[in-house]
Amino acid sequence: MKLKPLFIFILAALVSGCGLFGGGKKDTSRTTGWSYNDDETGNIPNISGYEQEAGPGLVFVQGGTFTMGRVEQDVMYRNDNFPRRVTVPSFYMDETEVSNQDYREFTHWTSRVYPNDPDKTKSITPDSSVWRSELAYNEPYVENYFRHPAYSEYPVVGVTWEQAEAYCKWRTDRVNEQVLVDKDIITHDPSQSGQNVYTTKTYLTGLYEGTAGDKPIENNDGTTRRVKWEDGVLMPEYRLPTEAEWEYAAYGLIGNTDGELLTDRKLYPWNGAYLRDDKKKDKGQMNANFVRGRGDMMGMAGALNDNADIAAPVFSYQPNDYGLYCMAGNVNEWVADVYRPMSFNDVEEFSPFRGNVITEYRRDANGQLMRNEYGELIKDTIPGMDYRNYDDGDRNSQVIEGENWTEVQDKGTEGMYIQDDRQGSFSSLINDEVRVYKGGSWKDRPYWLVPGTRRYLEQTKAKKDLGFRCAMTRVGSPQGL
Repeated sequence: MKLKPLFIFILAALVSGCGLFGGGKKDTSRTTGWSYNDDETGNIPNISGYEQEAGPGLVFVQGGTFTMGRVEQDVMYRNDNFPRRVTVPSFYMDETEVSNQDYREFTHWTSRVYPNDPDKTKSITPDSSVWRSELAYNEPYVENYFRHPAYSEYPVVGVTWEQAEAYCKWRTDRVNEQVLVDKDIITHDPSQSGQNVYTTKTYLTGLYEGTAGDKPIENNDGTTRRVKWEDGVLMPEYRLPTEAEWEYAAYGLIGNTDGELLTDRKLYPWNGAYLRDDKKKDKGQMNANFVRGRGDMMGMAGALNDNADIAAPVFSYQPNDYGLYCMAGNVNEWVADVYRPMSFNDVEEFSPFRGNVITEYRRDANGQLMRNEYGELIKDTIPGMDYRNYDDGDRNSQVIEGENWTEVQDKGTEGMYIQDDRQGSFSSLINDEVRVYKGGSWKDRPYWLVPGTRRYLEQTKAKKDLGFRCAMTRVGSPQGL
């Protein structure tokens, strides 16, 4: 009987929100003492205890410090990946490469919403002609690889960097649209088209009209409103991972640490310097899909070494310690960064990235936000806020011809890396539209399976062994769920 008063005291403390040990929810402001979310104090908004959930298809990658760059001999002698210690904040990444089925959802949605604009669908459709070779019979892949259900779970290829970016934006909007549908805030609108198409930005700015069945959030005073970004309901955007994020995630070093001590630095996403699995259960099996030797794409009949002639399904082989599949081999993957040989000497130590272009939304003469014919808000680069050339093109590294080249005002890519259209003249491939890709593929030798290696390609081009996966920013604590 003596325990009853103590039980009542504990229960009262928990119900009151104070918490017995001071760890409960705070309903009043530490600044003013005013109540939050209360009609009497003007409904001061406050959301406590927010914890981000992983979006569909994503796994959590806890951030930390690692040595980015070369881990073995630079056999290409490019000197473009000097080792450098950096810190990567926590983020989310796709468990697998984006598959043909994943990408077909994108093209299907686009053709359904814009039935009278075949050029819109064509602009995002993978280029199947990348499979053609002058002296190889690859026509079956031209016809079947992207379209046939036999390849649905294979990684999408033949996509440019720009198409990968477009997929990320589309996926962001579809995921956030479903979030609002699941919360009974809006309803699916199969008839949406033209400018009245749901995008996360147009919804937040009030430009998306929605349907008659939509139910806005109800305030405490009975008024209604749309979801705001401050509500924490909508997810951050899907995007391409930065080069640092991709390389950090590929290594999966969480399985090689003892406290803060890194016990073994990896060469590949798995332990050891061997390409076959050494664990008893799967001993001798290949850890990745790659070229073992000249003309050997998959081994001998009856004993196929990696069981894949071209790419393999996205859930093939063993995942790394973060649970990510095919971070070496299968297909190369686009990352967000603009390529520069000396980026590792220039970028920041925290969250390194080259490619920042700061934009703002375009407005008309009346100050109203402007949209294109597809309902997307139009962005303009803020003058002086294109940082792709930052610390890359100082006056001592220019190669502009002429006596007064040091007086050129806009010294940048064109000055540091010559672009000469004259016949027979030299032009560098390096410009602001060249992006990094990583990971190695089914047609690469083991050297390219090392996450620290890097290659580059113009963002408007595609290859038969180049795909991508998406990432998402982690907001709040780096610890995760």
